[in-house]
Amino acid sequence: MHALVKSRPEPGLWCAEVPVPEPGINDVLIRVHKTGICGTDLHIYEWDEWARSTIVTPLIIGHEFVGEVAAVGANVADLRAGEIVSGEGHVVCGRCRNCLAGRRHLCAHTQGVGVNRAGAFAEYVCVPMSNVWRHSPHVPEDVAAIFDPFGNAVHTALSFPVLGEDVLITGAGPIGIMATAVVRHAGARHVVVTDVNPKRLALARRLGATVGIDPRSEPLSAVQERLGMREGFDVGLEMSGSPTALRDMLDNLCHGGKIAMLGIPRRSEAIDWRKVIFNMITIKGIYGREMYETWYLMTVMLESGLDISPVITHRLPWYEYEQGFAVMRAGDAAKVVLDWRA
Repeated sequence: MHALVKSRPEPGLWCAEVPVPEPGINDVLIRVHKTGICGTDLHIYEWDEWARSTIVTPLIIGHEFVGEVAAVGANVADLRAGEIVSGEGHVVCGRCRNCLAGRRHLCAHTQGVGVNRAGAFAEYVCVPMSNVWRHSPHVPEDVAAIFDPFGNAVHTALSFPVLGEDVLITGAGPIGIMATAVVRHAGARHVVVTDVNPKRLALARRLGATVGIDPRSEPLSAVQERLGMREGFDVGLEMSGSPTALRDMLDNLCHGGKIAMLGIPRRSEAIDWRKVIFNMITIKGIYGREMYETWYLMTVMLESGLDISPVITHRLPWYEYEQGFAVMRAGDAAKVVLDWRA
């Protein structure tokens, strides 16, 4: 089969012919239809510090996908060939305290599809049956292909109640933009999104942001005044990984405000912990999705009218993957979807 492989420890990604994976007794073999390019894939492509310390080459990368069941292992009784499915990208141990208690998203021994094990940038991918999500027929395949990052957005956006609240989102990357749509759908009053990319700010406004601003041109205190806010933002979603953005968020949060952090800083940075303590701020770290409550919430929100499809800005055949990575590096894309049936 064709696959996109991190063949050697240097920048780049290469097309290769590799064997079709063979499913074990508890596995599902999936014929891949479409995949999404993730920021993680870009890190691996560019071979940055994180990738060098994490990835063992050679490796098929990619973890955002939709496809159809091609074959199942002997122990798999509830999935049939031809069903349209995606896969949770975190493969957990199943035996640690958190896994046994049903808190699988907190497994300390998680392996990532396309990071620690063979990924989905290929004609076929194999995952454990417990990681397979059967899609509703109401979900378009393009959207199903990006359920993984959509799940990150939902997990982050709904970590705290947002009905009637004022929400600040720092970082208008694809996940920040999808989180904008989610909190608006969930009843937030004002949704303010900050970024330095005007194209992404425009997309955030299209998906429901009350205001999308470059914080270098207008301070958040002025935005609050313009919107008639009196006490600061109730909920902050930090999606950028920027220490400056986090400090700005802390400065503009109300007393007792709550922050959900998904953005990963490139290096360790100090914050004013006195502000966190005296203002009684709650900070929650987010990694991935809650298995599988987040997947359920994604599906029912889409069925009830949520539309995240505008976040997909580029659709390409898989063999034009270099163009997909190029538009992502240039900041000209939100989500790029590759078609593996082209």
